[in-house]
Amino acid sequence: MASFKDPSFQDRTALAQKARQKALDQLRAKPPVDEAVLAKQREEREARDRALSAERSAKAEAMKVAKAEKAALKLARLEAEKAAAELKAARLKPASAADMKAARDARYEARKKRK
Repeated sequence: MASFKDPSFQDRTALAQKARQKALDQLRAKPPVDEAVLAKQREEREARDRALSAERSAKAEAMKVAKAEKAALKLARLEAEKAAAELKAARLKPASAADMKAARDARYEARKKRK
């Protein structure tokens, strides 16, 4: 069985030089860039970006409107609850002594009419 021979420094540098030369040859072999194609690709990319931006702004606006509607609904519900609580409090407790006397008299009259 043959033993493994470590490559020398000159062998490694020669291999690296060949690899660099091969990469340069491949790069030079590429066809030249067509400016018309690049311009068309740039326009398509910009149109896509504009459409995406418009879609995002529309979505953000819709979310803002939904949030405002939700806040308005919550405010209306709180106001309705507050009004209901005030009405209940007004029914349970008259505002002044005169109102209390009038309510008592009304109950007394209603009781008399039932008999």
